[in-house]
Amino acid sequence: MGGGGTGKKTLRDARNGAILQMVEAASLGMPLEVWKTHLGRHRNETTFQGLSNIYRQHGGGFSGVRAFWRGTTAKMVESATKGSVLMFSKEFLKDTMLMAGASPAAAGFVAGAGGGVCQVSVMGPCTYIVTCMVNGDKTTPITQQIKSTFKQKGLRGFYPGGTAIAFRQATNWASRQGFTDTVREVIKRMKYDDPETAKLTVGQEVMAGIIGGTMACWNHPFEVARIEAQTRAAVGEPPLSFINTFRTVVKAHGVAGLFKGVVPRIFLGIWQTTFMVTGANLIREHLLGEERKLGH
Repeated sequence: MGGGGTGKKTLRDARNGAILQMVEAASLGMPLEVWKTHLGRHRNETTFQGLSNIYRQHGGGFSGVRAFWRGTTAKMVESATKGSVLMFSKEFLKDTMLMAGASPAAAGFVAGAGGGVCQVSVMGPCTYIVTCMVNGDKTTPITQQIKSTFKQKGLRGFYPGGTAIAFRQATNWASRQGFTDTVREVIKRMKYDDPETAKLTVGQEVMAGIIGGTMACWNHPFEVARIEAQTRAAVGEPPLSFINTFRTVVKAHGVAGLFKGVVPRIFLGIWQTTFMVTGANLIREHLLGEERKLGH
């Protein structure tokens, strides 16, 4: 029974992760990703110049709006796979840590880091394709870009900036999950007499996700390094090491260059955390409540 229940929960987490991440990306996630990726490469533009230029460079009107969803096909593949991987791995690690006696905050940081690292294997190629579509040759179809990359560099060609992606994802979800769970515990202690058994309202859960997602953007330099590495590969520029990528950005734009695109990333972080941490918590609690009603 225990094994069967665990297996069902694992499949449920993987399914929910795929659905949540795809809805997140198809809605506001994709435009924010395009905006952030554009600014991560075009670091001389202000935040709102980047937004305007994406729209204008594609002719304005409907075409300009549609430009904010460039690379959506690759993003949907990425979202389904990385959502499943993330939810399966981080929820498994979180449950394991809690059963071992760890605090909710500590369990959140460890589970988020582990889930983020597990995502890298499926994220590398998809983020590369999205970056190519945003910062590369706009006239090259996505299928041609994939064929050309594989022909010239093989499978390794889809993983430029792999180190930056690993650091970004580990710190991303460690921070998003960890900070959100920390804020949840703080709210419980401030608002409820019995924090151990308290259940947050939907509004309180969302607030925890907003704060957690915002705080998690401290690691934006890893994202700029990832965008720079993948864009260099997309336009045929010589690759740089992880450290040299940082040095190149700082030399050209100062330390502020490492935080280009942080505004859309904050919005994206809030949006993703609301889906993948807050939403996941709410869904799991709802399903557990339904199982208790059924006597399971």
